Amino acid sequence: MRADRLVAMLLYMQTRDRVTAAELADELEVSVATARRDLEALSAAGVPVYPQPGRGGGWSLLGGARTDLSGLTATEAQALFLLAGPAAAVSKEAKSALRKLVGALPGTFRADAEAAAGAVVIDPAAWGAHTKDRPELVDVLQTAVVRRRKVRIGYTNRDRQTTQRLVDPWGLVDKDDIWYFLAGTDHGQRTFRVDRIATADVTDLPAERPGDFELAEAWERTVAEVERKRSTVEATVLIAQRHVWVLRDQFGRQCEVGETRPDGRVEVRLAAPAPVMIAQWLAGWGSAIEVVDSEPVRQELARIAGELSALYG
Repeated sequence: MRADRLVAMLLYMQTRDRVTAAELADELEVSVATARRDLEALSAAGVPVYPQPGRGGGWSLLGGARTDLSGLTATEAQALFLLAGPAAAVSKEAKSALRKLVGALPGTFRADAEAAAGAVVIDPAAWGAHTKDRPELVDVLQTAVVRRRKVRIGYTNRDRQTTQRLVDPWGLVDKDDIWYFLAGTDHGQRTFRVDRIATADVTDLPAERPGDFELAEAWERTVAEVERKRSTVEATVLIAQRHVWVLRDQFGRQCEVGETRPDGRVEVRLAAPAPVMIAQWLAGWGSAIEVVDSEPVRQELARIAGELSALYG
């Protein structure tokens, strides 16, 4: 949840006795599903926001129209700042929003709330690696998503051919320092790598988006489909129980742990786009891992063993 949207949501609710997710979505220019998810996140984090079911129901800030942000308890304020704090490290708008929120808190626990905002830092760089800069086009595409305006992109495919496409922007995802752009096209939902987008121009044309679209769910389906396409080769291996975590760490979603055999070794199912990709990683384990059902992977291991034997004798 963005910190500025969080504060805007609370400020909007404090002036009303009751609001619906649809009203908040219209006010904040987000989808109804996003507004509902933000409300649920606030409630789960301890902020005094609660639903009122039934006809004429909605969401209320504890105390209704008489409540302002200073009505938060110390624990609730800390929970709110823990949610928003990490965003403030990378966003000027988030820092500004938190400063405004601090001014609405009682002085008795203002220090604790500020400490909570600085309690978590997200460092996306691996050890020994540099933090990648946020691509400039991300801001352009994000503007298109928020404003709900069609965007014309120049997209370069794997053959280095660039084509122009007019798409409906639906959302952005940062996965392992690689940005992806989810959009609606004439052929349905498509996912574009931002580093392959050569140009992006936001138009004045209103964008369309399915009413039930959820970015998190859409991305989960995209990941599942990519993983399925990457799992064209499978192999069952036997490995000691104490080493199973290594395979899980290396293969991630493409590692499925099975039964433990009488000799104590565990059956683990691995998948990859090609036999050589499994064999190259398993080769370093020597006889500690046994491939039991994939002849292509076994052949690749034999080939690698022969090359090493010829090279090192």
